[in-house]
Amino acid sequence: MKMGLTSSPLRRRSCFLAFILLLVPCTILFLVLGTDFTAEQTMSQRVAEFQMRMQYLESMYRAKQEDVAILSQYLGFSNQNGETSNMSINLNLLDGLSADSRSLIRNVSASAKLPANLKLPTAFHFLPHLLDDPASLRPAFLQSKNRQGVSIVFGIPTVKRDKQSYLLETVDNLIANMDEEEQNETMIVIFIGETEQEYVNQVANSINTRFPTFLESGFIEIIAPAASYYPDMHRLRQTLNDSVERVKWRSKQNLDFAYLMAYTQPKGAFYVQLEDDILTKKGFVTIIKNFALEKTANKEQSQWFVLDFCQLGFIGKMFKSADLPWLITFFQMFYNEKPVDWLLYHLIYTKVCSVEKDAKTCKQEISKLWIHYKPSLFQHIGTTSSLKGKVQKLKDKQFGKIPTFYPHNNPPAVVKTGIQHYKTYTLQKAYSGESFFWGLMPQPGDLIEIKFKDPVVLKRYLFRSGNFEQPSDRFYNTTVEVLPTNLAEDSSVWNTYNTTTDGFLIIGAFNDFGIAEGVVDPKIGELKELRLHVYSDSQNWVILREILLQDNTVR
Repeated sequence: MKMGLTSSPLRRRSCFLAFILLLVPCTILFLVLGTDFTAEQTMSQRVAEFQMRMQYLESMYRAKQEDVAILSQYLGFSNQNGETSNMSINLNLLDGLSADSRSLIRNVSASAKLPANLKLPTAFHFLPHLLDDPASLRPAFLQSKNRQGVSIVFGIPTVKRDKQSYLLETVDNLIANMDEEEQNETMIVIFIGETEQEYVNQVANSINTRFPTFLESGFIEIIAPAASYYPDMHRLRQTLNDSVERVKWRSKQNLDFAYLMAYTQPKGAFYVQLEDDILTKKGFVTIIKNFALEKTANKEQSQWFVLDFCQLGFIGKMFKSADLPWLITFFQMFYNEKPVDWLLYHLIYTKVCSVEKDAKTCKQEISKLWIHYKPSLFQHIGTTSSLKGKVQKLKDKQFGKIPTFYPHNNPPAVVKTGIQHYKTYTLQKAYSGESFFWGLMPQPGDLIEIKFKDPVVLKRYLFRSGNFEQPSDRFYNTTVEVLPTNLAEDSSVWNTYNTTTDGFLIIGAFNDFGIAEGVVDPKIGELKELRLHVYSDSQNWVILREILLQDNTVR
């Protein structure tokens, strides 16, 4: 919440011209580079997307206007009579500016005193502790490529849990269920809601290890707040007859969500709130975007405030980025009062309900702003809450059955293994895409052999072991090996890779997350066989839920 000022006619015209200069090229850029529409999409949906883009651009322009308005107070562009004056800098207002603007203003000196201005409430009125440290709103950790202008930003807050963390599996699932086009118009921002720097670095390192290319491209960003962003949690008022620990937990969650939303607002037209322990469905990005455009194009529903893609808590809630200031301010005002999902309901209730009308009418009005999509696109999978001692077993019944495997059309092959399968979960069914492989504890020397019926040139491979119900049932200390068909003995390839005694090239291995993936060097040429080779004992069974061997054949 920033202060607004009355501007002179000259400055208003300047701002308007700046807006036109900004809007026209950006609008053309979005229209030219934006998502391609299929023949089935209606003109109204095209108009709806244009409207969403316009709202996003307008919100970005308003942010610049606010900086200009505050700057004018320091520089004293005009007084009440419209005359230019030289006024002293009011350093109390610097917190309303961006870091670059603050640096600029501190280098400006003036002698006259600013006249008194109307001061509207800001975040500092609701969170006065932020004034105790000038760096309270500066991230303690930030890894970003400054990506902006995407269609949808997915925000994932994560905190330390006593037991298992699902963060990496969640991010992996989101990426796996997007195609390349969907990835190009979205991004993921991971908010680490902890102030212990060692833990923040640990989580960030694990994300970098698992998703290096996505961080390098800017598709994934990581952010963590300064310790001074949070108030003294021991001095919170006990509300709703909740325990002290629960009040701390839900109050911090409100502040975490507000921080994440404030950071992501300039980055995309839409914002979707997720959690760090969820699954989603294939193609969810396209479904979400088309649903948003459909509702925006519908006159009766065009003023929607939230699109709900999950029936649980605050998962899968989509907002227009231009509307996020409503939520951010509301969370700041009442962070100590109620849980975040209750605050969302109360905000919408306040917008449309009246004490003079009955509950039925209120419900009808709320349904115009809070629109549900069925079946749900997100499912909660975690059982251990970040609130100590709380067990969260709720599932969204609208989501349907959680997929246990991911089928692919692989090259024709004969497959076999010495690992005993459990019940009907055979390797053959896993390779052909009928089910997943579930085997008893692997031992050193065990192999999973894939012998191609005809020699193939592979482009890439992907093996995913374990699943969300049995995350420990994965391959450990296991390599990916290939047997070339006609690789010359003097080829430099033999010196590039380690080899086995029986002539296989070791081209990869399973990582700590139970995944083996990579691109096959084209110099290797045609392959007779690919195999997985276990090198150590396992204390767990093993699940192979995805096998992808991509060759040059289009099927």
